[in-house]
Amino acid sequence: MNMSSEDELEELREKKMEQLKEQQQQQEVDEDALQAQQEQAEAQKKAVLRQHLTDGARKRLNTVKMSKPEHGDQIERQILSLAQSGRVQGKIDEDQMKQLLSELTPDSQSFDIRRR
Repeated sequence: MNMSSEDELEELREKKMEQLKEQQQQQEVDEDALQAQQEQAEAQKKAVLRQHLTDGARKRLNTVKMSKPEHGDQIERQILSLAQSGRVQGKIDEDQMKQLLSELTPDSQSFDIRRR
């Protein structure tokens, strides 16, 4: 009787291990699928930016992204939404990028010093 309960215990352990392995494999598959979706979205974003920005504008955007990543991402999202809504005629050049940057950059406090 003691032997059969040990056998049952061992069988339950094996089943539990199999379930855990299956769950882990499913989780790995889900993570791979998510990573593939993110890579595809990033590739599409780059393609749209390449289509709607001149080389100079892309360089300026990359410079902004290196110094202020959050600000650069915000500008990218703005350009993508403009492109998707059809409000971009032709390509955005460097001057237009400067204007867009100045519009989206929060005003920094300026000081007026007056001498009497």
